[in-house]
This record gives sequence, C-alpha cells and structure tokens, in this order.
Amino acid sequence: MIKYTLICEKAHDFEIWFSKSSDFDEQAPKGLIECPYCRSTKVEKGIMAPNVSTSRKKDAIASKQAKAAQMMNKAAAKIRKEIEDNCDYVGAKFADEARAIHYGEKPERAIYGEASPDEAADLHNEGVEIAPLPDILSPKSKSKQN
Repeated sequence: MIKYTLICEKAHDFEIWFSKSSDFDEQAPKGLIECPYCRSTKVEKGIMAPNVSTSRKKDAIASKQAKAAQMMNKAAAKIRKEIEDNCDYVGAKFADEARAIHYGEKPERAIYGEASPDEAADLHNEGVEIAPLPDILSPKSKSKQN
C-alpha cells in the first residue's frame, strides 16, 4: 500500500491509498480519481516527504498496514454486499439507464455498471449524479454476468 497526497485543479488537497505506486499513473489519465471536494478528475501528485525508519519501525508499520488492509477488505466486502443486495446491475447500459432515471423515463432505483470516461463526463455535464465505483467495491458475481 502507498499513500499519495493529491491536488486537484482547484487546489484542493487530499490523500488516497493505492495498492501499488503505478495505480495512480494508470488511473489518473482515465479520470478515475476524483477530488472529494469538487469532483474534479484533474488531479496530480502533491509534494511528499520520504519516511525514513528503522527495521523495528518498519515491522510496526507493516503490522499496522496489514491490519489496516484487513479492515479495508472487510469494509469493502460489506459495501459489495450492500450494493449487490440493493442495486441493479445494468452493465454497459449504465449511461443510458442513469440518463433515463434522471429524466424520469424509468423509475428511480439504485444502479451500477460500466461507463466510459466520455460517457461519465457527458452524464456529469447533464447533471446526472454518478460516482465511480472502484473495482474492489464492485460485486464480482454480477459484474461477470454481462
């Protein structure tokens, strides 16, 4: 796990944990990282100071990180279950379904699925409230159906 301090185009700074250092480089250009304050997807890494530690500190940090990862995995499992139990999986039709619900053409309900960055941007520009769902929170059984 690695923690980055990020800054959005409106100078909001926030921290995000990644599984590995290359995750930011892969996700940021795709617009998958969003500022929690203004929802901007134009983010960059902030200045970070290195953390120098002894082997005892490293062991303590590793133990804390393992416990934190375990807690995050348990929380993610609960969220996945909640999504699976209370939301409809619409697959690649997400943008069309979200738009139809927004405009009252279909009954309001919680949905999840896949949308390209362009589709997500179009929905955002239309005022359709959406949020990216990280893979770790996506119910695997339903995401494989389509």
